[in-house]
Amino acid sequence: MRIKFAIAIAASLTVFGAGSAVFAEETSLFRIGTGGIKGTYFPVGQAIAKTISNPLKKTDCAPEPCGVPGLLGVAQTSNGSLANIEDIQAGKIESGFSQSDIAFWGQTGTGVFDGKGANGNVVAIASLYVEDIHLVARKGSGIRKIEDLVGKRVSLDDPGSGTLVDARIILEAYGISEDKLKVQFVKAASAVRKIREGELDAFFIVAGHPAKSIIDLANEDLVTLIDIAGPAATRLARENNFFSPQTIPADSYHGIGAVRTLGVAALWVVSKNESTERVYNITRTFWENLPFIKQQGIHSKFNKIDLQTAFASMSIPLHPGALKYYDEIGLRVALLKKN
Repeated sequence: MRIKFAIAIAASLTVFGAGSAVFAEETSLFRIGTGGIKGTYFPVGQAIAKTISNPLKKTDCAPEPCGVPGLLGVAQTSNGSLANIEDIQAGKIESGFSQSDIAFWGQTGTGVFDGKGANGNVVAIASLYVEDIHLVARKGSGIRKIEDLVGKRVSLDDPGSGTLVDARIILEAYGISEDKLKVQFVKAASAVRKIREGELDAFFIVAGHPAKSIIDLANEDLVTLIDIAGPAATRLARENNFFSPQTIPADSYHGIGAVRTLGVAALWVVSKNESTERVYNITRTFWENLPFIKQQGIHSKFNKIDLQTAFASMSIPLHPGALKYYDEIGLRVALLKKN
């Protein structure tokens, strides 16, 4: 940890114009676990890390935000939600991004964390935006509704992934057992290739819309999207607070109309061991400077982030520091406090 800290500080000296040992001694490192460089989490994490950083304790940073005095935010690449939860639990990073379902499973020791024991060390700062559960079907496969998956070649995603657990929950809700499918367990990139080669009929993927892999398939007129809706989906959203009903707007993908589905939130999570004051300052700085981030046009997902949806699909308790800020600005969080 000390080595990583020193490397992060050294790499930041040029950026912030500092070169003294005092800089390192007075700077507090706050790492944000993201995802792969080509994904959504990484650029979002980079922008947030830059916004909350103020290692030199400047008081005049115009035109950019000053950040939290003495704090150096660092966006760190990772394997995504599952890895971020595990790294926070292990004390390897201070915070990270996670799907709301995976965060819930980590805290309760269920889902992908089944058998590993419950761990309440990961709590939330905010819900950022929603990621949709896409059920992608190859045109000509005869799949028009979930029940049509029976007897088809369907990928539920990679073993150990959050998508796999979500897919199984959905199939069970619709009364479809895996032995009624010709199941494959491959990552989204492989599923896309198999769709093109005619080796797969459908696959599940959790991603914010529009997802590039689906854009490409739709542009090639190879796929359509299947609704995840009706009584079964309504029941799932009612029984699982990490699910929420969503609609993928028409023309998000070429030639595909509006699709009803379920979504999970992208949560910004943090170690419960972080101090109330530190997390309060980070939370306040982020929200107060969100308009500035949006103006930079860094990523379209920032347009989806709003205080009014800061608790959407919130599946785990909030950190006391985040609660302090939300109470201060008058947001209603009494229900979340009960968790």
